[in-house]
Amino acid sequence: MANKAKKITGIVFLFVFLGALIILSMSLVVTKENEYTLIKKFNKIERVNDNPGLSFKVPIIEEVDVLPKSIQFYDMPESDVITMDKKTMVADSYVLWEIVDPIVFAQSVNSSIALAESRIDTIVYNSMKNVISSLSQNQVISGRDGELDEAYMESIGNTMDNYGIRLISVETKHLDLPSDNKNAVFERMISERAQMAATYTAEGESEAQIIRNSTDREVDISISNAKKESAKIVAEGEAEYMRILSDAYSDPARSEFYTFIRSLEAAKSSLVGQEKTLILSQDSPMAQIFYNID
Repeated sequence: MANKAKKITGIVFLFVFLGALIILSMSLVVTKENEYTLIKKFNKIERVNDNPGLSFKVPIIEEVDVLPKSIQFYDMPESDVITMDKKTMVADSYVLWEIVDPIVFAQSVNSSIALAESRIDTIVYNSMKNVISSLSQNQVISGRDGELDEAYMESIGNTMDNYGIRLISVETKHLDLPSDNKNAVFERMISERAQMAATYTAEGESEAQIIRNSTDREVDISISNAKKESAKIVAEGEAEYMRILSDAYSDPARSEFYTFIRSLEAAKSSLVGQEKTLILSQDSPMAQIFYNID
C-alpha cells in the first residue's frame, strides 16, 4: 500500500514538474545580442528588450516579435534613370540599413522586413532619379567614385526616421548605359507595380488584423455582459418566486388551497408508466384533504 502511494505521489509530482516546465518555457523570452524582442499584449507593444539575456512574459496573453538589430543588406533591382540631357542609364545599387527605433518600425511597417525594404527601394530610387535628373551624363559618369552616393544620402535626409530606420549608406555597384533600354524600362515598371501591390497588400492585411482583433474583443465583452444580465434576471425571478410562495403559505386563507394543489401535483407525479391507480391510507394527509372536500 505504501509503495502504491509513493508511486501515485511520484506520478503527480512528475505531472506537476512537467506542467511547470511548460509554463516556464512559455514565459521565457530569449533576447540575442543581434536582435530586439518586442513584447506585445493584444497587438499593442508593452515593452522592448534590446539587451541580450532572458526576460519573462505572461503566457498566452503576451506574444513576442523579433526584429534584427544588426546591419541589413538590401540589393536594389537594376533601374533606369534619365540624366538632365535626356540620356538613359542603368543604375545598380545596394543599401545598408538598420533598425534604430523598433517601436516606430513595428508601428509603421508592421514589423515586416519585406515591407521596410519596399519603402527603402521607393525612397532611394526616387532620390536617385532626382539627383541624376539634375546632372548631365558626363557629370554622372565622373561622379561614380562616391559623389553620387553622398548626393543620394543628402537627398534622402531623415525621411527614414518615420519608419524607425537609419540608412547607413547607398552604394552604387555600376551605373552604365543600357544594353536594351526598352526591356529595362518595362522591367522597372513591372517591378514598381509589384512593389506597390505588395505594399497595399501588406497594409491591408495589417488593417484587417487590427479590425479582427477589435471585433473579437467587442464580441467577448458583449457575450460577457449578456451572461451577467441573464444571471441577474434568473436570480431576480427565483427571488420573486420564493416571495410569492412565502406570501401564499403565510396567508391562512390561501394555505389550505395551495396545500390542496400541491397534493394534487404530488398525486399526479406518482402516476407513472401504465399504472394509473393511486392507493392512499385513510389517515394519510393527502387522503384527509380529499375526505374533507364538501
